[in-house]
Amino acid sequence: MRRASLSFLAPVALCLAACGPGSGNAAAQELPFTVTHVATFDEPWAMTFLPDGRLLVTEKKGRLRVATVEGEISEPVEGVPEVAYGGQGGLGDVVLHPDFASNGLVYLSYAEAGEDDLRGAAVMRARLTLTADGGRLDDQEVIWRQDPKVTGRGHYAHRIAFSPDGYLFISSGERQHFDPAQDMQQNLGKIVRLHDDGSVPDDNPFVDQGGVAAQVWTLGHRNPLGLAFDAEGRLWEHEMGPRHGDELNVIVRGRNYGYPLVSWGNHYDGRPIPDHDTRPEFEAPKAYWVPAISPAGLMIYDGALFPEWRGNAFIGGLSSESLVRVELEGDSAREAERFDMGQRIREVEQGPDGAIWLLEDGGNNGGRLLKLTPAR
Repeated sequence: MRRASLSFLAPVALCLAACGPGSGNAAAQELPFTVTHVATFDEPWAMTFLPDGRLLVTEKKGRLRVATVEGEISEPVEGVPEVAYGGQGGLGDVVLHPDFASNGLVYLSYAEAGEDDLRGAAVMRARLTLTADGGRLDDQEVIWRQDPKVTGRGHYAHRIAFSPDGYLFISSGERQHFDPAQDMQQNLGKIVRLHDDGSVPDDNPFVDQGGVAAQVWTLGHRNPLGLAFDAEGRLWEHEMGPRHGDELNVIVRGRNYGYPLVSWGNHYDGRPIPDHDTRPEFEAPKAYWVPAISPAGLMIYDGALFPEWRGNAFIGGLSSESLVRVELEGDSAREAERFDMGQRIREVEQGPDGAIWLLEDGGNNGGRLLKLTPAR
């Protein structure tokens, strides 16, 4: 195991002092917010807010639900595609089109089965019609797929984000196969940039190579489970490292982020991977975690309820069972605070009123939807 990153030793120590060793209980920590349990879902994975203030929540087994902020949960929305459930696979992200109010389009990512036990991520867009008991998806169209489908049930990634200028970004994990992250004949281990209909923009950095390479915006990624744009239009991404070495990156057009050739973590069998600073031709992370936090979900806060946190990034922690606050300044980043939530945190979103909303990954409490508001 590598030594801890010096930039994170102080925040981790502060968290342990606040949380108490092995407390595993958010109530044992003096939190700057009140945690309200709003509802419970079955293996929730992602959420997004509708213009009317309700939420769309995906459940990994293949259900999309509408929920109110008071905790009422609808029947499953009709028309969700069949998913390849198992391992890390199932229904994934849900994102609204920037013009959802006028066109009703939503985007869903999911694991899709192929022939001979092969699988891959896909992204579908459809028109959402809300009804009294939930809703339905019409005009479904698959606009992107991981290519090729491969064996295994891990590292789909399949996070979705729209840029301020309306381009669609999708994170594509390397599916635990390592080498595809550097192979431009595959779109695994990449972040891709598309038009909202799935077509390829003619100014993508590798468009002249044709094929799936034309989709690629950046390469050399492992399992990117967070995508978010800041107020200046920078795209931030986090991904799980191998054995430790989780990363927070600024995504820059055409750059190679080095995996599996470099990492701040090691292989799970203990074999070392060269550090980023040994290969300066690869883009290094702006922050990294040793030990791992297992990041999932990424939100950059701009609300009114926590004015002191505007411009900060918030990351859910799975193995760390935490909510991690990261201070961003330009394209630099440092962990500022870590809140012990006592459960694996899968998703982080900002509500319309500035509250911070979390989805737990599951476990003893089910997959709870939590609302964080300033402590009184």
